[in-house]
Amino acid sequence: MMKGTAKYFILFFTITVLGCFSVSAQDHMYSQFFNSPIYLNPALNGQFQGDLRMNLIYRNQYTSIPGSLSYLSASIDYKVPEFGGGLGLIFTRSSEGSAYLNKNNIAGIYSYSVGSEDFVLSFGLQAGVTNRAVDFSKLAFGDQIDPRLGFDPSVVTGAARPDFNNKFYFDSGAGINLTLKNFNIGGAAQHINRPNESFTGTPSKLPMRGTFHASFRYNLTRDDNLDDDDKSYIIPSVVFYKQAQAQSISAGMQYKRRSINVGAWYRNGGAGGPSAFVVSLIFDLFINKEGGEKLRFGVSHDVPAGGLNYTNTSGTTEGSIGYETTLPARSGGEHKFFGASRCYDFY
Repeated sequence: MMKGTAKYFILFFTITVLGCFSVSAQDHMYSQFFNSPIYLNPALNGQFQGDLRMNLIYRNQYTSIPGSLSYLSASIDYKVPEFGGGLGLIFTRSSEGSAYLNKNNIAGIYSYSVGSEDFVLSFGLQAGVTNRAVDFSKLAFGDQIDPRLGFDPSVVTGAARPDFNNKFYFDSGAGINLTLKNFNIGGAAQHINRPNESFTGTPSKLPMRGTFHASFRYNLTRDDNLDDDDKSYIIPSVVFYKQAQAQSISAGMQYKRRSINVGAWYRNGGAGGPSAFVVSLIFDLFINKEGGEKLRFGVSHDVPAGGLNYTNTSGTTEGSIGYETTLPARSGGEHKFFGASRCYDFY
């Protein structure tokens, strides 16, 4: 029994360290990147068929491990046809570890596009405020651990604590996206201003996060006279993230037909990072097809590939919901770049 307890403690300690590392050096990433488009790239803001869009995505990482590793992003964006972009707002929250190291960010986004019937090039700018906080009373220190009994919370630690347990800072980002026929390619940079997120007087600058994504849409339907909604597609994609020394690559494909989208992915966590196999299932419920109104549900699950054990972690689960609608007062101007492929055709 002691062996099993020791093994579980080591696993918990490893996850805690990884959680702390991800906060200090790497932002969280969603497996359903296509269901959180603004988090992926601010250039995708305002890029959808309707007039108003709302997205919500939640990620529960390593569900059976003590200490929360949960992430949430909620966004709303409004399309402005006159300049082919939009205005948006995104809220992101992360909670990691038993000390409840929380980060809350709210940011505004502005995007615009240029192009023609052959291509659409979009740009996005993001600016907001982040609050980072931790509950130091939940932390365990070396002088609170008995060699025989383990951690004893009744022992008062002699470790000095920082003067502050929360930090506010300005944060910024930018992105670009190009859709050309059956190709979609984009890139984004977050934390461009390298904000200081330290709780002490010693500077601790948040590393810039770079994102690159590319997709290709292949039509499986031989009859080109069908509407796009009745065709079947295979859409391979790759997403690359890099932040300081941490990096990951997700590669896979979706099968998309009408209101169903099934995906399979492999994510390589890089040197020392967690890798995983991912499966996703997306349903689009068209409430008013002609009016561009729809409701989307999505679910995905990550299975660890090497390193971490699925039996002890139970993998990672994501759920998402998205809603698009049109506004009755809108008239004219909605069809800028008419006939061109758009980024939302790939998701």
